[in-house]
Amino acid sequence: MDDQTRIELEAAAFRALREHLMDKRTDVQNIDLMNLAGFCRNCLSRWYMEAANERGIEMSKDEAREIFYGMPYDDWKAQNQTAASVAKQEEFKKAFAENVGGAD
Repeated sequence: MDDQTRIELEAAAFRALREHLMDKRTDVQNIDLMNLAGFCRNCLSRWYMEAANERGIEMSKDEAREIFYGMPYDDWKAQNQTAASVAKQEEFKKAFAENVGGAD
């Protein structure tokens, strides 16, 4: 497989993952994703931002989230996220530290 085809397939897979998380499974909470998989929608938007920044494209965390979520993050959060239990918040602290570290 040539590099261009590989890149196109990887991009298609990313778009499918984004669509799945943003349109088909809005019921799945970010905190549950992070606690179970070690990443969430915010991680995906951060990786998008980091890829842009590495290529000399200036992009803030908020800009990347708006691109990924298709709207301001606070709007999406208000529409789709629910309050997390104390137990989930404690799990999140551990998962965040292990998988993200100091990044937000």
